[in-house]
Amino acid sequence: MITAGIDSGSQNTKAVVLEDGRIIGKAKSPTEFSAAKAARMVYAAALSDAGVSADRVRAVWTTGTGRTMADFADSGINEVSAAARGAHAAAPGTGLVIDMGAESSRAVRLLEGGAIRNYEINDKCASGAGTFIESMARTLEIAIEEMGPCSLRHTKDVPMNAQCVVFAESEVISLIHRREKIEDIAYAIHVGIANRVSSLVRRVGVTDNIMLIGGSAYNAGLVVCLSNELGKPVSVPENAEYISALGAAARAAEKSARQETGAIA
Repeated sequence: MITAGIDSGSQNTKAVVLEDGRIIGKAKSPTEFSAAKAARMVYAAALSDAGVSADRVRAVWTTGTGRTMADFADSGINEVSAAARGAHAAAPGTGLVIDMGAESSRAVRLLEGGAIRNYEINDKCASGAGTFIESMARTLEIAIEEMGPCSLRHTKDVPMNAQCVVFAESEVISLIHRREKIEDIAYAIHVGIANRVSSLVRRVGVTDNIMLIGGSAYNAGLVVCLSNELGKPVSVPENAEYISALGAAARAAEKSARQETGAIA
């Protein structure tokens, strides 16, 4: 059975094509001004990557902030459920998922079998999300891809207290004027983010087998700082930024299989 999942985020839209539990195609594009247009674009690109036509897809499910904009989709699933389902599909033993998006972060505690035990969301401030890292990279005048590696070259701890993006930018500028090393400032930024995200995680309960998903998962400095703050290793799965799209596709496959067998969905 072939299904598809689309994760319509505020910054990027991702799509995966799933066949019998295996990702056979994927695509990503900036969401920009039209979530509907971006959804159609990545879906077509993912189908092309998979080498299959749309008529072979049993169902398309969406997730993310713009999930209702994809009018061609069959159904949708909320972000928490998509993250949980995708993490379980990627690594069945996952106990906790940290999903860092562009504008929000969420921590989802899983039960054995992948069901959701509880969750917490921070969507009131970008201080624990990807846009915060992007803003700080601009202030430091380095590429966002360099933020993680740069932070890991730190030589001392530099205290940084601001959580709001605006105040944090001012604090970073002050540290630059004090001639603090860029590497030390970058590390302080990552420690601050890890501290705030860890507070979110502690509200659901720290456990083993922690998975970090979303685009920020590719930031090695953030992974190290989160692992240090939580006192537990934090793993990054293959296709980390596609995990929620995977969750939507996996849920579509489950629902379709039940419908085919006549079971209650």
